[in-house]
Amino acid sequence: MKQPNTFHENRVSYGIASAVLTVGLSVLVGPQAGAQSARPGNGATIYQDGDQYGTTFRTWAPNADLVSVAGSFNGNNPNTHFLTNEGDGWWSIDVPYVSQGARYKFVIRNGDQELWRRDPWARRLTNSVGDPLVYDADAYQFQAEGYATPSWNEVVIYEMHIGTYGALPGDPVPASFDDCIDNLDHLEELGVNCIELMPINEFAGSINWGYNLAYPWSVESSYGGPDGLKRFVDACHERGMAVILDVLYNHWGPSDLDLWQYDGWSENGNGGIFFYNDDVRADTPWGPRPDFGRAEVRSYIRDNAMFWLDEFRFDGLRLDATKYMRGVPEAGIDLPEGWSLMQWINESIDATQPWKITIAEDWGDNEWMSRDVGAGGAGFESQWDGVFLHPVRALASIVNDQDRSMFELRESVTNYFNGQATQRVIFTESHDEAANQPRLPEVVWPANAESWEAKKRSTLAASVVFTSPGIPMLFQGQEFFEDGTWTDAAPMDWERKETFSGIFELYRDLIHLRRNLGGATRGLSGNSTVFHHLDDVDKVGAWHRFDSGGVGDDVVVVTHWTNAVRNAYRVGFPRGGTWYCIFNSNATVYDPDFTGGGPIQVTAEPVGWDGMGYSAAFDLPPYTALVFSQKQPVGDGGGGDQDGPIVVDGLLDEIYGGPLSVQDTATEFGDADLGLVDHANGSELDGLSGRVEEGVLYLHFAGNLESNFNKLDIFIDAIEGEGQNRLRNDNPEVKFGGLNRMGGTGRGVEPGLRFDSEFSPDFWIDFTGGGEFGVTYETFINWSRLSTGGGPDATWGFAGPGGPGAGQAIFAGNGVIASIDNSNTAGVSGGDGPDDGAGVSTGIEFAIPLSVLGHVPGDGIKVAAFINGSNHDFLSNQVLGPLGGSANLGEPRSLDFDVMPGLQFVTVVEGESPPCLGDFNDDGQVNGADFGSLLASWGVCEGCPPDLNGDGSVNGADVGLLLSVWGPCPEG
Repeated sequence: MKQPNTFHENRVSYGIASAVLTVGLSVLVGPQAGAQSARPGNGATIYQDGDQYGTTFRTWAPNADLVSVAGSFNGNNPNTHFLTNEGDGWWSIDVPYVSQGARYKFVIRNGDQELWRRDPWARRLTNSVGDPLVYDADAYQFQAEGYATPSWNEVVIYEMHIGTYGALPGDPVPASFDDCIDNLDHLEELGVNCIELMPINEFAGSINWGYNLAYPWSVESSYGGPDGLKRFVDACHERGMAVILDVLYNHWGPSDLDLWQYDGWSENGNGGIFFYNDDVRADTPWGPRPDFGRAEVRSYIRDNAMFWLDEFRFDGLRLDATKYMRGVPEAGIDLPEGWSLMQWINESIDATQPWKITIAEDWGDNEWMSRDVGAGGAGFESQWDGVFLHPVRALASIVNDQDRSMFELRESVTNYFNGQATQRVIFTESHDEAANQPRLPEVVWPANAESWEAKKRSTLAASVVFTSPGIPMLFQGQEFFEDGTWTDAAPMDWERKETFSGIFELYRDLIHLRRNLGGATRGLSGNSTVFHHLDDVDKVGAWHRFDSGGVGDDVVVVTHWTNAVRNAYRVGFPRGGTWYCIFNSNATVYDPDFTGGGPIQVTAEPVGWDGMGYSAAFDLPPYTALVFSQKQPVGDGGGGDQDGPIVVDGLLDEIYGGPLSVQDTATEFGDADLGLVDHANGSELDGLSGRVEEGVLYLHFAGNLESNFNKLDIFIDAIEGEGQNRLRNDNPEVKFGGLNRMGGTGRGVEPGLRFDSEFSPDFWIDFTGGGEFGVTYETFINWSRLSTGGGPDATWGFAGPGGPGAGQAIFAGNGVIASIDNSNTAGVSGGDGPDDGAGVSTGIEFAIPLSVLGHVPGDGIKVAAFINGSNHDFLSNQVLGPLGGSANLGEPRSLDFDVMPGLQFVTVVEGESPPCLGDFNDDGQVNGADFGSLLASWGVCEGCPPDLNGDGSVNGADVGLLLSVWGPCPEG
């Protein structure tokens, strides 16, 4: 379905607005016919021959007696520049000294008619009822030269409407291409790697869906014209995102359409040379149908398809309503010329750019649409799948649980075209569903779209989209729970991204799993699916996705479609052993109303079930999707569990080896009683262990973090020659301005936090957690790049809430994982537990991909850290490094670490095992020989190895540290 349009309006303008007379050699004083052009190109094409330049004008008007061109270069005079008849209805002329930006129209004489027409091939117009402008197609220089289109089995599509996506609440619409570029970081955070643009051709008016296009070769002026579109595609490609364009060849218009009766000829009052003129084929429900049987119109359409791929570098095309190209459904007749035209388009693309995609919106469940042309098919690579869309929306929106059909679910999940998963695009919302019906949450519960049921069932349907075979797609705003009905007259409600941040995280996690970013779900992009469990009584459906099979490839998806809890429910698994639940749509991190029930992991035992040799029993929460893999995702894979070389859970792993630094200054925060059982309520930073493994920087900060939202501030120097040695106050306003709170104010007494001279951090990350009087402990992280010259446009972000342990680790959108073990309740000030630095094995742990840091592998990574107050305004004495003494330091922006003793940072060296603290003779043991070396260096000894705490002196404090690590060195 499309937006309904009114009957044809034939608006003819007989002049050129705001004409400008250009005096020069191009102005002729009397009627003259120019020579036929020998140059290629239709419409207006700029040429350059040495010092000679100008524009070739060419048009097709087979019924014209005379054709001239009038414009800003000849005083709008229709009697000075006459085109020469080339034969077969084509007319052309070269006009010297006409360059980019010149206004023009063709003036066609047919009998007593004088028709001022906008160029059918116009690349740019002032607006849909304005003037064509000569356009230099070669002027824009693309920047994303290293870009490669992603594989279509790994693509997630985001359907976008330019006019509303780029606008903020309160902004006027339409937005521009440049506005949308400003919001691309949102999609990068979400994880999509392909954008499908709703039509951007010049259309009637400036606020519309775009399906009423008036000029197939021109880019909508209110969006920013052709150069704006090129900038948009370029910016997407620089981010690794493909771009697909929605094009219309089934109809044009109906308004502001100068192609209508273009040269004055028509039959039966219909559209003339570009359209069918018999009453059976002439019309569609949305506008006149082009004549697919006329050679010139066929070339016009085929060349247009290639134009978008060649000049604008689109990665593919989605052809609208192809059913109306291959036939007249209302009359029940086929249009074989329409079918062969689609074949010609697809063959042309495959011959020159075979990696690009064409997608049909056909709704016929017709495998011939996506079958090769050589086999008689239309040749599309994919098509929108109604067999998926409508049943899955119904499954989510049916009121009575018992009316949901698992048989329809199975058909929806397994409906392949020609045995290829990528031959269908699957979704629960597109522009049609969002506008012609309410959006899915609103359909689930009208007028109560923010209800628990609407959240649960719409996200369950989304889970099916991203775990079923096919190319998944979502419509703009779906990721932060847009409700109501979409309109082209209102901007996206970006405030909902914060209001429904958990739903956003759910979509992000699903997208990351679908793209296998965590290395545990390869099967979701594979071609094989077995729907092995169908229970239409308890309403459970499960399927096995795989590519080649094996650990990290096999994925089992289990969906439950009732408002009940199924206890000890058994499902088959393809192999025995542990299967991790790497996604649970019922997790509380996605919405505070969700219960969080469901398994963390299950053991598949040798009990045959569902035709498989193994099975497991576990509890199924209501309206929930679970995704299982035998490998836990790492990095930005989403989902909630990990299986890297180090599990991020706050516990110190042996692989770290010895600590890189210890800090034994007693805290002065004290021990607060906040009512949180098993959580330390004092803040200590006891030491740091670090290691680089498989392209990830792992950091473990031993200590505790008080449950009152104290901060652990971490600064990382990962790029040589970049960063801020003195922290600026014009960085992004992240963490309620907390980052900039530590920067300089411009006043001498508050110059900004200064680090050691050898340390200029280029990345900052903040970890905080809290809860009070028994409320569940929640954790959050913020991060930002620190550009050398400052500026608020640096990349930054926020993630959470999470909680303690691996099961509640935070998976941030940039790939960072963070967790805490805050259980060292006896180690805070006044307690009697471990608090000697090297003896603490619990704390705050991170996994940070080196790609996030921009780090060149092989170089050392410098790390500084300290505990800060809740408002980033009070730096404690808990600083990584040898401060000595016990006084808290106060306002960070007034401090200078460079004048303090020792170095307040440590270096993690990639590929090297951490040094064994206290093993001065490198014999693998901390023993009496090392104690002797320490005694031999007693006293002032700045920089010597026995100065374990780096305070410039070997003394009793170093003896205490040596004794705390006595014995064999850790392996690592």
